[in-house]
Amino acid sequence: MKQKTTNRLQGVISISSKGTGYVAIDQNKDKGNDPEIDYKHLNTALHGDTVEIVLHPKGHGRQTAEVSKIITRAKMSFAGVLEPVFAEASAGKETDKNIFFVKPDDTKMYTDILVAKEDLNNAKIGQKVFVEIVSWTDPRKAPKGRIVKVLGKPGENNAEMNAIVLEKGFDTNLPHNVEDEAKAIKLRGIKKEDYEGRKDFRQTLTFTIDPFDAKDFDDAISFKEVGDPAKDGVNYEVGIHIADVSYYVLPQSALDEEAGDRTTSVYLVDRTIPMLPEVLSNDLCSLVPNKDRLAMSAVFIVDKNAQIKNEWYGRTVINSQKRFTYEEAEVSIKKSGTPLHKELTILNNLAKKLNTERFEKGAISLEQEEVKFVLDKTGFPIKVVKKERGDSNKLIEEFMLLANRRVAEMLSKGLKKDNIKFIYRVHDNPSKEKMADLAFFLKSLGHKVSLKDGIIPTREINNLLKSLKGKNEENTVERAVVRSMAKAVYSTNNIGHYGLAFEYYTHFTSPIRRYPDIIVHRILNEYLKGAKVDTEKIGQLEEIAKVSSVQEKYASDAERASIKYKQVEYMSKKKGELFTGVISGITEWGMYVEEKETKCEGLVKVRDMNDDFYTFDEKKLQLVGQKKKKKYRLGDEVRIKVKEVDLEKKNIDYILV
Repeated sequence: MKQKTTNRLQGVISISSKGTGYVAIDQNKDKGNDPEIDYKHLNTALHGDTVEIVLHPKGHGRQTAEVSKIITRAKMSFAGVLEPVFAEASAGKETDKNIFFVKPDDTKMYTDILVAKEDLNNAKIGQKVFVEIVSWTDPRKAPKGRIVKVLGKPGENNAEMNAIVLEKGFDTNLPHNVEDEAKAIKLRGIKKEDYEGRKDFRQTLTFTIDPFDAKDFDDAISFKEVGDPAKDGVNYEVGIHIADVSYYVLPQSALDEEAGDRTTSVYLVDRTIPMLPEVLSNDLCSLVPNKDRLAMSAVFIVDKNAQIKNEWYGRTVINSQKRFTYEEAEVSIKKSGTPLHKELTILNNLAKKLNTERFEKGAISLEQEEVKFVLDKTGFPIKVVKKERGDSNKLIEEFMLLANRRVAEMLSKGLKKDNIKFIYRVHDNPSKEKMADLAFFLKSLGHKVSLKDGIIPTREINNLLKSLKGKNEENTVERAVVRSMAKAVYSTNNIGHYGLAFEYYTHFTSPIRRYPDIIVHRILNEYLKGAKVDTEKIGQLEEIAKVSSVQEKYASDAERASIKYKQVEYMSKKKGELFTGVISGITEWGMYVEEKETKCEGLVKVRDMNDDFYTFDEKKLQLVGQKKKKKYRLGDEVRIKVKEVDLEKKNIDYILV
């Protein structure tokens, strides 16, 4: 927050679902001190806008303020339902048939949006639409908008999923010129001249391991034993082969500009909104089995302890001989006589050694449980199952981390002498304030941790999480630890990666779905040519890092919103049914309970707890019955019944049984 004068400040405004605004003065301070702005003083400010505020004279209560200027808008388009201008129209009252309004889905959008008849874009009353605000000058009146897209019927899977994507700023379709450019590249295919200057790995055992429903295969692993067992013992050549997207997506092309705007693919419950056209992402660039594919590779010679003896980087041609799902690879690791059992067992042992080394250096273990949905043909969730993370997942993860780390280290040191910038993936140390809050929270749950220079040592966090494995508190504590951490972002300023305990780290292994990886490939390719790298030609790295960090958050928000919607949708057919849940949050108005198997979180309202009068103990984060003294605390297991489900607001209400 930057101070202009004694009472004028600038910052980003957050707006609650009740239409009250708050502007953070200091990100490290208690949010309870942020100036509060009531509805009538918002002056058209919307959630996420950068605003100038004027502080009111200080009274006895909380500091209040009003918005004096909108500096930049965060968002001006919203999904919602088209309705007639007056709800009373159905009661026979007079209404203007040429004026309509959109009621936004976004709970932080506190006003409806007026739409004139000529701006309906053929939308019908009751349909879900996407509307853009075109003017809003008078805060006493509703903003004027125009409908840019008709999404369909509220509650229909396609309409709801597309609404989520559009709300986060991602178009559901790629422009025609981008699709045409990709089709021309696909039509050309791979020609003989494309193999020139590439190392040939087509005769080396190569395979992929991915989710069963994956189509965009970014990475493949090659493996062979090397060395003389009689002399030096057996070493292993492990190749991490990544789709050579930068060979096809050239700077300043339509493909490049679109990918640079999106910066990421978006993964929803039932679909992927790709960064690149599917003829590239699912076909020509994808490392599908039994087809020659162009790759950018990091190849390591390692000993039996996973220590690197030699490394090589460059463009290659590969031909994957086997496509494993994670489940199939898991079986092959554990059972002899299965495909590539020996090779996968060796790679798994190497991965475990890499993992051990990381944690000895201070990496943090944060493996939060995730769920996936089984959908019927209409997209309705008929089953929710937990995602399993086995050795096969961790094997791929460790080798991808190795490639990302070593590419970052090599390029960082190589470019430093010429003072050339690079895109890192960085993760800052947690703030002392957040660590103190975490320590207090853990203490309230009965867990004692120490603070060393204001930070809880990672070893203590890991030991605590390990001790809670399988217990009701596990997810609650993991979420608290995650909230206490800084967010990993892209940056040209290398500060290391705290969570992974790496001094150098970047993203190199997923160029089909992440734009920074394409940029890293371009820099690596230029560097390997031996010429001075001209990053200005490759792109404005600082801007790319900034935009990619923002877009990554929006994509993550969209993924979480799609999961939340499916969870609510699943529970909408379970009214009156009993479940077992774990208390995941406690407030003065009630407690949030997460159903154990499906992770469907809902609210048990205090007013529905009829066996006593409960009050909120903020220090100990518990609800306490005044007569019977019964206590409800975070991590407690409770029996619940589904009371109400609101698909429009995406809320689940539980009651205790």
